[in-house]
Amino acid sequence: MTSRTWGGTTLTDRRAARRAQLLETGLDLLGAEAGPAVSVRAVCRQAKLTERYFYENFADREELVHAVYTEVGTAAHDVLVEAVRHAGPTPRERATAAVNAFVELIIDDPRKGRVLLLAPLSEPALSTRGVELLPSFAALIRDQLPEGTGAAEREMTAVGLVGALANLFIGYLGGTLDVPRDQLVGHCVTLLTRAG
Repeated sequence: MTSRTWGGTTLTDRRAARRAQLLETGLDLLGAEAGPAVSVRAVCRQAKLTERYFYENFADREELVHAVYTEVGTAAHDVLVEAVRHAGPTPRERATAAVNAFVELIIDDPRKGRVLLLAPLSEPALSTRGVELLPSFAALIRDQLPEGTGAAEREMTAVGLVGALANLFIGYLGGTLDVPRDQLVGHCVTLLTRAG
């Protein structure tokens, strides 16, 4: 059975477009400069969709918040993996590529940075989510550390670096760390290469 079209699009395509619109609006509201302001009513108003379409895609506001956060977290992980994969062979080249890719994602679109790093600090629905992502980001760093040190040392170094880098970016996004972008990037690269 073929899907009926309306206005040149299928029902499946329209549903996918509405879901994408709701996620984009959720990103706007969860990553707002003034802090997260996500409610079903606010999302529907800004997306210009009825609550019926909201509930067609999400059980409640928490499910939307989790979906937005997961989407940003996945994007961050993916850009880091790709950056390292295409970087030069030296630790410094890999660190520079990774930091630049991360900065481009979360600072060029600060909504994403605020969702990933600041929203878990103030949005109750995300109170444990940042901790859940920690192992995957620590693993990316651990995999770049030299094999010569023991597994426990490498793990502690990776976790410590994730914490240090996250706090640097939180300060930068929150306005408490007022340094030029290139200085932030350089400092992060130095942290990563000295750890190796």
